[in-house]
Parts: sequence; structure tokens; C-alpha cells
Amino acid sequence: MSIDGVYDQGNIFAKVLRGEAPAAKVFEDGEVLAFMDLFPQSRGHTLVISKTSSARNLLDVAPQDLCVLMAGVQRVAKAVNAALKPDGIIVTQLNGAAAGQTVFHLHVHIIPRWKDVPMAGHGGPGMADPAELAALAKEIAKEIS
Repeated sequence: MSIDGVYDQGNIFAKVLRGEAPAAKVFEDGEVLAFMDLFPQSRGHTLVISKTSSARNLLDVAPQDLCVLMAGVQRVAKAVNAALKPDGIIVTQLNGAAAGQTVFHLHVHIIPRWKDVPMAGHGGPGMADPAELAALAKEIAKEIS
């Protein structure tokens, strides 16, 4: 898909927001939802999405919605850091298929990194075990402040 376009209400993240698709939720309030990536690039890979915006990417989002989303990203990244004690954290956001975006609902990746532990490529080596994701979500959620 192009960097420009119309929001698709049938995308997987829209389905997660409507409760039509499962997610291992880490945090949710009235404006953002954080959940475990089904195809993690590393242990603890978490996604944060807006619940109030139907932006496809960073170029579409209203500034006030972006501020709220990024505050949620920071809050969840701090919890990932506290729970998993990584050596570093990558925070990334992709815009358009050419940049690697595969779900066209604005989202931010929080990817914990450990020294000398290779990171999987975007989309990972396969789908993670849902029970393992649920356990990680609970571990991270305990650290949300």
C-alpha cells in the first residue's frame, strides 16, 4: 500500500480495537492500547496504537492525537524497561509499504534489545506462542504507572 490512502476499517488493529480479534493486552485507557506483537522481533516486542484516531500513519494523524499516542508509548516503554531489563529499547514507526508498514493503522513498535542477542526481522520468524505473549503482557502491565 501507498503512503497515502483511505483508512481501512477492516485492518487487523481496527478489529482488535472492536474486540473482533484477540490481543495480549499490556495497557489500555480511553485513548491508547498497547499489546504484544504476534510476530515479535525480540522478547517483549510491544505495539502501541491510537484508539481515537483513524490515521493510517504519522503523516495522517492530528498533532493532538500524536501527542497522546507518544505519551502512551513512553509510559509503555518505561514499563517494558522495568519488567524486562533490556540493554536497550528501539522505538520505531513505519510509514507506507516501502518503509515496511504492513498494518495501515498508526502504530509504534517498542522493541527491547539485549547485547549479543540477535533481533528477528520485521514480521519475525513466525507467530509467537499466545500463552507466552499473555504472560509477557502481564509481566509488563505490572510495571505500568
